[in-house]
Amino acid sequence: MTRSVTARPRPRRSSITRAASSRSRPSGCRASSGARSWRRRRPVRRPRPASRPTGSSWCWGTTSPYAGWASNDLSDPGLLKKFRSGDVRALARAITLVERRDPSVRDLEAALRAQAGAPGVAGFTGAPGTGKSTLVDAVVALLRQKQRSVAVLATDPNSPFTGGAILGDRIRMQRHALDTKVFIRSMGARGHLGGLSLATREAIRLLGAFGFDEVILETVGVGQSELEVAAVADTTVVVLTPNLGDSVQMIKAGILEIADVFVVNKADIDGHLRVIAELRAMLNLAPRQGWKAPIIATVATRQDGVEQLWEAVLAHRRHLETTGRAKELAEKRLRDETAEVAAELARQRARQALEEDPRLAERLLEDGTPYRTAEEILKRSANR
Repeated sequence: MTRSVTARPRPRRSSITRAASSRSRPSGCRASSGARSWRRRRPVRRPRPASRPTGSSWCWGTTSPYAGWASNDLSDPGLLKKFRSGDVRALARAITLVERRDPSVRDLEAALRAQAGAPGVAGFTGAPGTGKSTLVDAVVALLRQKQRSVAVLATDPNSPFTGGAILGDRIRMQRHALDTKVFIRSMGARGHLGGLSLATREAIRLLGAFGFDEVILETVGVGQSELEVAAVADTTVVVLTPNLGDSVQMIKAGILEIADVFVVNKADIDGHLRVIAELRAMLNLAPRQGWKAPIIATVATRQDGVEQLWEAVLAHRRHLETTGRAKELAEKRLRDETAEVAAELARQRARQALEEDPRLAERLLEDGTPYRTAEEILKRSANR
């Protein structure tokens, strides 16, 4: 009698076993130690471009060779169109281009030259703890009551070790977060002691082209190095408080030379009258130059004195227009910016030459002085 033998079906391989098989892995993926680790390995969703680059292999969970090809790439050709249509995200991306010193920003600024506006620029500077951010927040609230659009560039210090910045000035301006006529941007100082990065001037031009009426600069506040704001702003507002110290510290900081308007903030603290008296005494000793800086007492947390502060800023602008100083300052700023850009380009080329040519580095170590090496680098750049 013949026994019928029923063939057992071959067990189907589980998805875990298939995942552990080298045949199911794309080339270039590293084999794991077991099936369980492959089970934990979930596909990482990444934005996919319109077309993948050819000649490259990759697998889910690893770094894709086109992971950075997102639709919000800064080289988006539609950036100019979105900027002109009033897209605030395009403005933010354009300022990011400026901060990164991207070469494409030159074409962007050239295209926007026709629609470039001339917003009023007021710079707020002073020592840390004087309440600059709170005062700027109060000024923004006042300008919005007057139906003026405002952009705030708050410059924060960068870490000398990591290069990062806290960018925390926006914490005190949260009440304007949903206002479409208020733009607040924090920028790193990038090692500039005066608190203004090289990108600030270009960012101001972008804000003017976008159509903002007023631009307010707020610096990091590093005491005696707060002088760069006077070279950028139309009106420089120096913020003081009663607990800063004696008048000698104010003289050392050079604020008599850069201040167009003095503000004694936190005037509800004892001692603010003494600070005002000391300021008036020093201003009487300073040489007369046609404009005498007013002294305004404010309490920014209560909006006290903010209206008088802005009236003083407008009065200084009218003074610049009537005396012709506004045109002179604009020409001087353009010359200074050109010199800074040239110095930045020369610095980049010098570092590149020292990295690419080891003979220059050896000669620098032999001579012990950088002057000859620097002159040779400049000659090479001129002959290119």
